[in-house]
Amino acid sequence: MSVFSISSSITLSYSLSIPRLNASSTSSGTCSFLAPRCLERNPFLKLQKQHHSNLYPVTRGGRKPLSVVVMSMEAGIGVMATKLGMMSYFEPNGEVVPVTVVGFREGNIVTQIKTEATDGYDAVQVGYRRVRDRKLTKPELGHLQKVGTIPMRHLQEFRLQSLEGFEPNQRLVFDEIFKEGDLVDVSGTTIGKGFQGGIKRHHFKRGPMTHGSKSHRAIGSIGAGTTPGRVYKGKKMPGRMGGTKRKIRKLKIVKIDDDLNVIMIKGAVPGKPGNLLRIAPAKIVGKNIPKN
Repeated sequence: MSVFSISSSITLSYSLSIPRLNASSTSSGTCSFLAPRCLERNPFLKLQKQHHSNLYPVTRGGRKPLSVVVMSMEAGIGVMATKLGMMSYFEPNGEVVPVTVVGFREGNIVTQIKTEATDGYDAVQVGYRRVRDRKLTKPELGHLQKVGTIPMRHLQEFRLQSLEGFEPNQRLVFDEIFKEGDLVDVSGTTIGKGFQGGIKRHHFKRGPMTHGSKSHRAIGSIGAGTTPGRVYKGKKMPGRMGGTKRKIRKLKIVKIDDDLNVIMIKGAVPGKPGNLLRIAPAKIVGKNIPKN
């Protein structure tokens, strides 16, 4: 048992199996050093659970532990593609449908298979867009040469429930994964607009444009006076617009053209022509992904 003795004559005892950090150890195995400031203010705060304490031991100064980013589960394996542009597509019944034309460069090859035993989760890493060797660093080339694949620019992971049927250096064919009429989720980077005002960025209404008005396109008041005496976090104000990752869900695949090696997706997708897209089966809770 480790005993944390605070200078303010408050002694807190916690059953933690953490290593001794810069503490004077005794025969009983106890350590004594200053606790974080949050414990000095409120000595009744509970520390993290046992396994969290082992991963992130309490350090002097109360530093926050590094956060671990966990990927969301995909409904199935996906591919990467390149946006080519938009056009009108005439369906057999004569209906005009706006579609986005998506093409494929050389790639969509499995570069690594991550398992629960080796990496802590099950996922398939896919590479896309062939480049020259000098465009990649030696660690990147070494990673791809382990499985004997071509040098590729982009690497992305698809976290799956099952890894059956996948092997390194396997080429993913779009026709074998999707078919016409399927719903897909398309992710990409939106077009950057630069620094924009409140009207364009957040759809604010402008003021009167008459001669006497002194507030045409200004955002106006951003908070009260003495109370609260500050501007709330997250206040909608002018700033950088666009250039962020976006996902458009449940878009329909209208047509797959094997001759031109392109597909047509109904509606608009993020980014401008030439941008990288990530296409995966649409997530439908209870149907292709579990409810939990």
